[in-house]
Amino acid sequence: IRMRLGRRKATDEHEGISAAEGSAETDGPAGAAATGPLDVSEIDPDATYLDLGSLLVQPPDGLDLRLQVDEQSGTVMTVLLVSEEGVLEVRAFASARGGDLWSDARREIAADTARRGGTATEQEGDFGPELFCEVPVTGPNGESLMQPSRVIGHTGPRWFLRATLAGRPAVDAEYAAPFEHALRTLAVRRGNEAMPPGEALPLR
Repeated sequence: IRMRLGRRKATDEHEGISAAEGSAETDGPAGAAATGPLDVSEIDPDATYLDLGSLLVQPPDGLDLRLQVDEQSGTVMTVLLVSEEGVLEVRAFASARGGDLWSDARREIAADTARRGGTATEQEGDFGPELFCEVPVTGPNGESLMQPSRVIGHTGPRWFLRATLAGRPAVDAEYAAPFEHALRTLAVRRGNEAMPPGEALPLR
């Protein structure tokens, strides 16, 4: 599923969400000045978001929003923001209060990258510790290429967000700017239901 999105006001009740609607589901204080990724209780009350369930997205102009859907179940698996030369993949997970899923996730991602014949280097980014990964892939003409990516983690109140920048935005800071802006304005809705740490939060 793909949609072309720009910054605009939502035109029906299914597209937008206000801070008042979102903050009722959280136990954190509302704060319009926060820099994200955000908890739903922190979103700007004057901003309009596309409501995808556990993720609220305010995409910048020039990026396509695509939903990766399981064909058998129809379940939305992940959210992608896509350009001609790159992609940002985002997914939110339940976490225990005060938990740190990102430390374990970095080790697992590094091990998986090594199994695929690639490398994973930990570095400090604007969002905190992240991984810069390179894995071998086959190009369109059968040539061997290295696919770069940056894997970013962010821990919120009882949730964890994993974001992967792949392609040109992983190595070109200027090209990455609209993707990073989308990540900074993105909000997570955890909900109040009991969920084990690491379970994916539902998307729609």
